Amino acid sequence: MSVKAKNAKKDQDAELYSLGAAFNGSEIVPILEARIPIIDMGFLHSDVCYDVVSVWHGSFFRLKEHMDRFEKSYQGLGFSMPYTKQQMRQILLDMVARSRLRDAYVYMCATRGLPNLDDPRNFEKYQQMFYAFAVEFIWLIDPEEQKIGTDVIVSSVPRIPKESVDPTIKNHHWGDLTRADLEAHKKGARTAFLLDLEGNLTEGPGFNIFVIKDGKLLTPDSNVLLGITRLTVFELAKEMKIEARACKVPLATLRAADEIFMCTTAGGIMPIKSLDDVPISGGKPGPITMRLHKAFWKAHDDPKYLTPVDYK
Repeated sequence: MSVKAKNAKKDQDAELYSLGAAFNGSEIVPILEARIPIIDMGFLHSDVCYDVVSVWHGSFFRLKEHMDRFEKSYQGLGFSMPYTKQQMRQILLDMVARSRLRDAYVYMCATRGLPNLDDPRNFEKYQQMFYAFAVEFIWLIDPEEQKIGTDVIVSSVPRIPKESVDPTIKNHHWGDLTRADLEAHKKGARTAFLLDLEGNLTEGPGFNIFVIKDGKLLTPDSNVLLGITRLTVFELAKEMKIEARACKVPLATLRAADEIFMCTTAGGIMPIKSLDDVPISGGKPGPITMRLHKAFWKAHDDPKYLTPVDYK
């Protein structure tokens, strides 16, 4: 192939993948061309687990930890995957390279997959599936809003009990989370915090929550996803000599907080300036929150956390 032809193909690929790339179970395709079988149980019954990892400035952030958690999730659901963990890792790297995205939101999921239509309740005959996609980095709270903090409510919708759905397996059972988010939007807030059936804080739609009281970090220890960003907060707090612990966080403790922030892959550490219309930290991001926020993004330049993408 001539140099001119190679350059033309690169330009064509760049246009096809300009919105992102996806893995459809067998090959990498432009995201708008990705399809899943309509009888996949991940789609029909929400019989699926997933994970989300970020790419920042051309490198995955904490890819190993995300892949390890993903492995625990699909093993917890009893899935026998069609690819090894190493193969799935390479698919993610190749997919992002194909997309050319330097800052990306990368989703992966494992589904119960395709049933034998002659015997659809025979789980041993299911063909498990792996799908993934990469799009431009998604901000749950955009950087400009993070500078001033955001507004949240305590939802009237309780979190699904862990006895019903294991929250440590990142899942698509978002009925409660979506209802809580809709409630927040109707009340003019950005998002919502959910309590368990005993009135203790759990998490929000796609994020963990930290409360700061008297200089100490508290985060719920039950009925929550063990977030990778949450893990990073614990590590940064230790480096910064800030006491941090996972424990029960009653509603009264949440309301008495000096500072509150939420954290997730899609946005990092995000300060809260009001809870149910009551100002937190004087209605602005608190000092400890912002120290952690700065340290979190600085960690994105630390080689120990990074897996570079080979864009060739």
